Parts: sequence; C-alpha cells; structure tokens
Amino acid sequence: MKKKMVAVLLSAAMAAAMTACGGSSSKEEAPAPAETSEGEEAEAEAPAETSEASGGEFKVGLITDVGGVNDGSFNQSSWEGLQRAMDELGIEANYLESATDADYVPNIETFVDEDYDLIISVGYMLADATKTAAEANPDCRFAIIDDSSIDLDNVTCLMFKQEQASYLVGYVAGLMTESDNIGFVIGMANETMNQFGYGYCAGAIDANPDIKIQQYNANSFADSATGKTNANSAITNGADIVFHAAGATGLGVIEACQEAGVYAIGVDSDQSSIAPNTIITSAMKRVDNAVYDTVKALIEGNLESGIHTYDLSVGGVDIAPTQDLLPAEVISAVEEIKTKIISGEVTVPSNKEEFEAAYGDVYELD
Repeated sequence: MKKKMVAVLLSAAMAAAMTACGGSSSKEEAPAPAETSEGEEAEAEAPAETSEASGGEFKVGLITDVGGVNDGSFNQSSWEGLQRAMDELGIEANYLESATDADYVPNIETFVDEDYDLIISVGYMLADATKTAAEANPDCRFAIIDDSSIDLDNVTCLMFKQEQASYLVGYVAGLMTESDNIGFVIGMANETMNQFGYGYCAGAIDANPDIKIQQYNANSFADSATGKTNANSAITNGADIVFHAAGATGLGVIEACQEAGVYAIGVDSDQSSIAPNTIITSAMKRVDNAVYDTVKALIEGNLESGIHTYDLSVGGVDIAPTQDLLPAEVISAVEEIKTKIISGEVTVPSNKEEFEAAYGDVYELD
C-alpha cells in the first residue's frame, strides 16, 4: 500500500427492436423542444443540417445533458458519432439540447412523438427520464451513455472504463509535473464520475509517489466560471498541471491554465485544439464510436439491451493521439503502462474499496 498521503482541497459541497417509437394514446401532447442558447435557435426550430446520405429509413435522436452539444466534451463527441452515422449509414438524425434538468422529459417526449427509432440520452443525469419514457414506450429503442441502472428490454446502456483513461493521464501528470503538485476538477462527485478521480490519482501516485493532488468539485457540468475558479485555486496553491472531468465546466479550467502558463489535461475527446500549447493530453472516452456502433446495430437488426462496456483493450478509452507536448520518454512509458493494463498486470481501481486497498484514503470526493 502506498504510504504517501495526498493533500486534498475541496471548493464546493458535495452536493433495437426495429419498430418505430409511438406515444401511447393516453399521453399528452409533447411540449416544444427546450430553448437553446443564443446563436443556436435555428437548430431548435428545425432539424440540424445533415449530410446528403441522411434522410434514410431510420431516425435517431440525441438528447444532451446541460453541457450542450458544443461542450467540447462527451455531448459533442456523441453528436460527432451520430453525424458519422448520417454520413456512412444514411440515417436521419437530430439533437435537442437540455438547458436545465427540467428539459430532459419534454425533449425525450418530443422524439417519441415524432416516431424516432432510437433515442440516445447523453449522461447519467438523464437516467430517470429515460427509464420513465422507456417503460411508457416499450416499442421504442433507447440508449443511454454512462448509466447502467436501467434494466429494460428496450434500453442499451453504454458504459466506459473511464478510470483506465484517467490513469494514463494521471501517469503523464506524475511524470511531467515539476512541482510535484497537480490538480483535479470534477463536474460532480458520484460513483460514475469518481472513477475518473480514482484512475487519475492512482496513475499519478504510481508515476510519482511524492505527488500532491488537489481535488475540487465544481458541482456542475455547465459552469465554466466555477471551473476557472477551481483551477486558479489549484494553481495558486502550487499545481502546475490540472486535469478536468467536468464537461463544459472544464472549459474554464483550460482557460485558467492557459492564462497562468501551466498545463491542462482534457477529457472525453482530444481537446488539444482548444489550447494547443496548454493541453498536454486528454483522457479520451470514445463515445463517438459507441454511438456509431449502436446505430449500426439498430440498422442491422441486432441491437441488444443491457450493458455494453468499452475499455482500453477495444479502443473504447485511451489517451489522446495528439502528443506534441509530451517528451518521447513519457510517450514510451505510457505505451508500456497501456500494455500492462490490457494484460492485467496493472489493475486500475474503479471504486472506493479498490482504491483504498491499494493507495489508502487519499481520494475524498465521495
């Protein structure tokens, strides 16, 4: 067991069946789609632009969480996967953004009433709304990302070993830090999101037993101002690398790191394009691939319900391919660690019990 204790700073309180969907006869008329932010009104009023290959037999709808489709993270990656399905598979697709939690139900109902063949919910925060809709509409297929709680014949749960990806970027941070002091900003502290923290802390400690890790809970996936404040606090207290797993909140983390001249680590997609000289790497969840695979299975008639898990061995998670800021020896070390994770030689903790058994009580965002 690693003896080194890690300093923790908290900034916020923990606070497809091929049949088309059809609303039941007792169902009230669905509310209008949720309003979008300024500049996106056209997308709310009419289907998003699709490629020439779209408009086929199948209609697939995507419901974002409050981070929005342009979060630079997993909502955006989900939509990119669906756009690829439009291009390559000839489906018709659209998305609805959720400005608040109250938009989840009416957004889902809109796609149900418009007879979409598959409705994809992005994020565990949509679990209750998705389950309710799936129970009321058994002939409609649903998929949900980052939630495995729905056990229904018409729901596919898309899960990721995100702790493996965050272990890799934690390993990078442990090797790259010059101050032996790094930060972590999470969007919400819960079982799913804490997997990012377990992996990040484990990787950092394995690479650098003297590491100090500052941890912050922004308690939001759509509050870039709080993300920036959290990152600035970490930087003021000596962190020279800050990782975020916070959706659109993480854009504030990246901005703070850019202004301070320290490194940031992105999440879900390769975020290097946001700040090429600041984002040293990203913990990738190939949500785009999972969305594409799910649509393809729908079209081929073999979409199965239950839990589908994507891990490092199948390319479901990984470190970002952009490695311009990483020294050759760090890249080599990460590739070696990837091999060990896939072979089982290195086991990445995915829950509190596994983490504490190996590293002690050094992660406290529960």
